[in-house]
Amino acid sequence: MLEQRAFARIIWIVLDSLGIGEMPDAAAYGDQGSDTLGNIAKRRTLHLPNLSRLGLANIKPLTGLNPVPAPIGAFGRCALASPGKDTTTGHWEMAGIHLEKPFPLFPHGFPPEIMNEFERRIGRSSLGNKAASGTEIIKELGEEHMRTGSPIVYTSADSVFQVAAHEEVIPLFELYKICETAREILRGPYEVGRVIARPFIGSPGAFTRTSNRHDYAVPPPKGMLLDRLAERGVEVFSVGKIFDVFLGRGIREQEKTKSNTDGMAKTLKAMDEVKEGLIFVNLVDFDMLYGHRNDVEGYAKALEEVDGWLPSFESRLSPGDLAIFTADHGCDPTTPSTDHSREYVPLLAYGKGARHGVNLGLRSTLSDIGQTVAENFGTTITTGSSFLAELAPSN
Repeated sequence: MLEQRAFARIIWIVLDSLGIGEMPDAAAYGDQGSDTLGNIAKRRTLHLPNLSRLGLANIKPLTGLNPVPAPIGAFGRCALASPGKDTTTGHWEMAGIHLEKPFPLFPHGFPPEIMNEFERRIGRSSLGNKAASGTEIIKELGEEHMRTGSPIVYTSADSVFQVAAHEEVIPLFELYKICETAREILRGPYEVGRVIARPFIGSPGAFTRTSNRHDYAVPPPKGMLLDRLAERGVEVFSVGKIFDVFLGRGIREQEKTKSNTDGMAKTLKAMDEVKEGLIFVNLVDFDMLYGHRNDVEGYAKALEEVDGWLPSFESRLSPGDLAIFTADHGCDPTTPSTDHSREYVPLLAYGKGARHGVNLGLRSTLSDIGQTVAENFGTTITTGSSFLAELAPSN
């Protein structure tokens, strides 16, 4: 372990669902041929000059994107060592938690023993109980919900139990209590990664979800990266859903986001305020708005928006900073499936004072990123191999 911090501040940005090619076990997940970034590039010319400067196209061949002779960043890719392909699994693995079995999925809805107990305890019947798009199920069942007062229960490709309710029908405090009740019920083989409150407003034909979403995650095991950083007194500032995924553990300050654009703006704001420590960011639109909806053009434009933002981001980097870009799983919008996909994820690391052009190769786990962050701040986690020494500036 290095005796002193190589980097005073690390900005770690998760481009949610930006996979970069199927893993060897993809067929077991029904994901043969998945390649989120690669397949988008085949379908639509991508203009990503700034990500390419960092080394994105040096990771693997990508149609229309040329590798650069001397990338200014370090580049590689990571395998997901844990079984599964969801948000919680990927983010937890980054922090050093490897699952023995994946969180359960309920593509056909939740069983009667769960729903009967749920309805009994909340004192209301429910609607839905199926896998669905959040906006579509509100459009489908919102009017009936307003008439009956029954909350809408649905799931997705993720391990989630989601409850949608109109804020004027079921007040927020009650919706949150309903979700807390669901979290208590969903144990053992039914322990989904997250229970999510999904409030909305408006009238039939014009419903809109509000920003009062709240996630109730399974508590991560003790000793993960953010616990270790807290023990060292390292300031952690989260942007986006990071706070919810880790139940706020080890996070001093946080900003929720409404979109990628909002998340990028709040990342720059955090960089103005937090001069040392870790800024941990998730940009979720890739997954939520485009991957699950098989929207190739939307995904492509979102990538180009991040690329166009990078010069502003780079201008705020100090010589003692390290930026890390990666993903948590894939969600290929070009395949028939609207599910997540079992893919490798890209790894880019850049700092004005870091070594340039380093090929970090194929990492066996996302925990390598967490171990690198841990080592930088003078601690360690139980899994992963640090690549800090390959990035740290030579004295």
